[in-house]
Amino acid sequence: MRSRPPLFLLILGLIAGGAALLLWLWQKGDQSEQIHDLPVLSRTPAPLPPNRAVPSTPPTAAPLSPAMRSWLDALAQAIRRGEAREGEALLSFKDEAALQRFLQRAREKGLTVLAQSGPLRTVRVRSNNLRSLQGELIEHAADYESVSANSLFGVPQPPAQQDRAELNQIPFGNETLAYLGTAVDRTSWGRGVTIAVLDTGVGADPTFSAGQVRTLDLGLGLTPGRGADDGHGTSVAALAAGMSADAAGVAPAATLLSIRVTDTNGLSDLFTLSQGIVAAVDAGARIINVSLGGYATGTMLNAAIGYATQQGAVIVAAAGNDQAAQLAWPAADPRVVSVGAIDRAEQQVTFSNAGEQLQFTAPGYGVQTAWLDGQRAYVNGTSASAPLVSGAIAALISQNPNLSPAQAVNLLAQTANDGGAPGTDPAYGRGIINLGTAMNSGNPGYVDTAVSSHYYDSGNQQMQFVVQNRSGRALTGTSLAIAAGTVRTTQTLPTLAPGETYIAKVAVNPLTLNMAGSITYTTQLTNPLGVIDQVPGNNRKSTTLSPPKP
Repeated sequence: MRSRPPLFLLILGLIAGGAALLLWLWQKGDQSEQIHDLPVLSRTPAPLPPNRAVPSTPPTAAPLSPAMRSWLDALAQAIRRGEAREGEALLSFKDEAALQRFLQRAREKGLTVLAQSGPLRTVRVRSNNLRSLQGELIEHAADYESVSANSLFGVPQPPAQQDRAELNQIPFGNETLAYLGTAVDRTSWGRGVTIAVLDTGVGADPTFSAGQVRTLDLGLGLTPGRGADDGHGTSVAALAAGMSADAAGVAPAATLLSIRVTDTNGLSDLFTLSQGIVAAVDAGARIINVSLGGYATGTMLNAAIGYATQQGAVIVAAAGNDQAAQLAWPAADPRVVSVGAIDRAEQQVTFSNAGEQLQFTAPGYGVQTAWLDGQRAYVNGTSASAPLVSGAIAALISQNPNLSPAQAVNLLAQTANDGGAPGTDPAYGRGIINLGTAMNSGNPGYVDTAVSSHYYDSGNQQMQFVVQNRSGRALTGTSLAIAAGTVRTTQTLPTLAPGETYIAKVAVNPLTLNMAGSITYTTQLTNPLGVIDQVPGNNRKSTTLSPPKP
């Protein structure tokens, strides 16, 4: 007769087997919660290999509010896509006491504090996985204002492939300042005004006078590196305030505050950029130029922009070079002076971003400026457009001491050239800056009338010809001759106040346009007898209209 094992041994075996199974399942689940290593950061985020696990919010028995879950999900996704610093998070607190409490417990929560910004109540931390961060959020939810990824910002790069219609774009070369109306003695422009350049660092160059460039170190060094884009900060600074004829800037008497915010890969991030804005304000900068951009923002950047605005400083930022219908951050913020790019023919450059938030356009194609090692370079991009606006603001303040930076921005808007569609539009913003007009806005002896733009309104099937009075006084008796192919007409304009525009309209017959293949429109502006125009070259304009492609 076969004997059976004792009942207690059978029960013991079942218990041991179950425990082993539970241990295996726990280990497997724990491994899935790790944030996996990501590819080396680059300007083009690398895709994840097939079947690679996506970091996600770990499951937990404790409650997680919708806001917290959204924060953690966005953080994981940004890191996964290579759009943020790997393994980092930005923690923003509701008050100073909450920040200090966190600093005391951070280490025991498995979070490494990399840096902190007291004025913005934000801490930059590193975490190996989301479990420790999630546990911290659940236990101390009342302390937090937000949690976000440390998103990347970089030098705007024109896209490899242009999707917009091809244009015969005309470079500015070394004629940028002449175009802006600065053909006068500029030696005092910018005096007493500090322009902060948050970029790759500003290198030594003869275009900067002795002592003109100050530096401030955020921990990334004071001088540019040797990467392909590391001359970017020098080029930007020269356009704002250079004095050499071959690398001229708008406000050569301004002080430049160079704050390097990019790492050895030429990349910045949300924390560093925000930190740089605060540091620039605290160092006395009234104008902060940011010729960098990214497509993410956060509580910290919002607070930094608010800090600068409250202190009376203005931030000028590049709109971006992705031919997108949205602006890069920080230019996308309505409190920031966003700048797009035009070429010498006043066409929107094909790569320049557009959007409702766009405020100005300025030269940004084939613009000559300084580079590293005393070199001179032709640069393309909204990166070049932004410092021209920064320099213009500094110039206006220095020549009109009662103007605040914000008031100088408004003056630039009132005196801007109306480009593209009449009025404010997504491609040109409030217009193309015209420093000559701005400097002479109250000068009754200054006369400049101009054909500002030709625009085809396809909805109403008409050509619109925008005439501006850029003079310091009202003008009466100006006439506009319009040639549409062989058909010629003349319109007498009403009295135009300083800064006022007039729109002349001519109907376009689509059938005639299709039969002709194209129609060339030429306009010639004539001022009253005895009135001398300071800029007669802008009184004539020609445009060829072709049928739309099927």
